[in-house]
Amino acid sequence: MQPPHVLSVNLGKGVVQPHASGPTTAIDKGPVPAGSLVEIRDPGPKRGGLGSGVVGDDIGDARHHGGSRQAVYAYAREDQQWWEEQLGRPIPPGTFGENLTTVGIDTTHARIGEVWRLGDVVLRVEVPRIPCATFAGHMGVRGWVKKFADEGRTGAYLSVVTPGAITPGVEVEVERPDHDIDLLLSFRAAMGDPEAAARVLGARVLHPDEHAWLADKVARRSR
Repeated sequence: MQPPHVLSVNLGKGVVQPHASGPTTAIDKGPVPAGSLVEIRDPGPKRGGLGSGVVGDDIGDARHHGGSRQAVYAYAREDQQWWEEQLGRPIPPGTFGENLTTVGIDTTHARIGEVWRLGDVVLRVEVPRIPCATFAGHMGVRGWVKKFADEGRTGAYLSVVTPGAITPGVEVEVERPDHDIDLLLSFRAAMGDPEAAARVLGARVLHPDEHAWLADKVARRSR
């Protein structure tokens, strides 16, 4: 059995699409050639920063995507294969807009604060993906946002702790924190599950800005 690794590194260029929530969308990404070196960096803040944490990758909607805590998006190839079976069609790496298509990593149950080491590059698991209309339009599946949300296979947004360069095939060493707050629980909290929100907020493992966002959302629901 192969160790956990990056099957492909995927980049996208912004194009105008009717389903885009911004001026363009770069959700339709494609793998770089084998052996390519791809630079990973902290893009800085969502407003006024560099956008994606993957050099050569575009961000079409800078209001909702990119920035330090959404610097790199990873999705498990195993989950894409599950979706292939459900939808009855191929889903090549990059189709979900992910920068890293992984093998051997359970991104659904990755824990907040989990550290991934990819050679010299170090990434940190931050938040789950929230499906949007752009994703739905790109997939062309009726009810896609609900299907994706109900299943909870969200993939992982990561921040860049240590920048550097990676190549497709790089092995991933995972260091898990000792709490049990994973991306699926965080996703359920963000989608309105009060018990999940209470657990996530009580653990205080989110970045302070994400913690404040979730706490505000819970407070507004209770009014």
